[in-house]
Amino acid sequence: MSAVLCIGLSHREAPISVREQLAVPEEEVPRRLLQLKAIAGVREAVLLSTCNRLEVWAAVDSRAVGDDLVRVLGPLAAPHARVFEGDEALRHLMRVAASLDSMALGEAQILGQVREAAALARKHEAAGPLLDRVLMRAIEAARRVRTETAIARGSVSLSSVAVELAGKVLGELRGRSALLLGAGEMGELAARELKVLGTSELLVVNRSPQRAAELAHQVGGVPANLEELPRLLERVDVCICSTGAPRALVTFEAMERIVKARRFRPLFLIDLALPRNVEPRVNELENVYVYDLDDLEDAAQGNRQLRQGEVDKAERIIDEALKALITELRERSGVPVLGRLRQRAQAIADAEVEKALTALGPLDDRQARTVRAMGQAIVNKLLHGPTSKLRAEAGEGPLAEAVAELFELSERGAPEAAPEPASAKADTPKVGG
Repeated sequence: MSAVLCIGLSHREAPISVREQLAVPEEEVPRRLLQLKAIAGVREAVLLSTCNRLEVWAAVDSRAVGDDLVRVLGPLAAPHARVFEGDEALRHLMRVAASLDSMALGEAQILGQVREAAALARKHEAAGPLLDRVLMRAIEAARRVRTETAIARGSVSLSSVAVELAGKVLGELRGRSALLLGAGEMGELAARELKVLGTSELLVVNRSPQRAAELAHQVGGVPANLEELPRLLERVDVCICSTGAPRALVTFEAMERIVKARRFRPLFLIDLALPRNVEPRVNELENVYVYDLDDLEDAAQGNRQLRQGEVDKAERIIDEALKALITELRERSGVPVLGRLRQRAQAIADAEVEKALTALGPLDDRQARTVRAMGQAIVNKLLHGPTSKLRAEAGEGPLAEAVAELFELSERGAPEAAPEPASAKADTPKVGG
């Protein structure tokens, strides 16, 4: 059976300057999945790329393919990538889906991102039965964590952490003017938080004007065009950026002019995008304060401490789900040996029953059924003990290997029945399996 391998990096291992160069746009994922599946020894693959992590989950024949998987992630990945193998890979996947490995503990977005990564891998025939089952169990465990603990109590997301940070640096947000640069999921969450905290003006800009208008209508904001960005930055107190643009939309040169037009009034830019929407050098300008995803780590610690009491409950759910998954996978790995053993025994029993029926001469239907039932009962009773022990071993260990070898159980199906002793050959023909 293939082993599960997880290779990747997150905000814990790599700074944003590395993550933004490795991030995989959604339209690029199918090509990367093809590259992963083309690696010898990789049977299945799923790729997850978010603002804070890039990971590959793979079903592999050998763990030696790890270096090849890292190469597909990109040249900068190797120094930062971490590897999880076997049961630890399964645990890590469950913890990721349940947001226990997230910067914002308890955030809901990661579960949707895991679902989308799985769906995309299935669509492009990269995922298969093993990863489908593993991902399904991880998603189920994550749902339990969200419903059986209070880890997701209240509003939890990077957007909420960003808005909380904005309130701290500005003193308060009531009566302030805010700009949302990006109207995706993060932008929408931030917009709702900003309105709750009493911003007097909420401007919404997006590369798609229609989406900007839709979000502005939902939250009582004002839509604006991307071309107006310099003028808008002259008037607002805070700007939260979360577009999927491949390059910075707020440049150092543009901000130099904007700072002068603002007469050096403080401006706070919170950049939730990957790649970043704001050039890092902008932070060098006087009275301009830029916070990126890495800067949110400290702000997110407060959120983590508030929810720490629920982490132990969540970890117990993960442990329980992991134990059940490991048992399930091992039992399924034992099914081929059990199936081939039963097929072999049944073939021999059927052949012997037919010989007995022939030797007995004409029998009525009831008598023939009795003889066949006796053959079936012998098989069931004979295999009861071995079946129980193989299931207890979960198909993974010396017993399964010994059974396969002793009974010559080829993986291609049940082989022919073993030849009978020489003394019996003259009277008994060879039985086919």
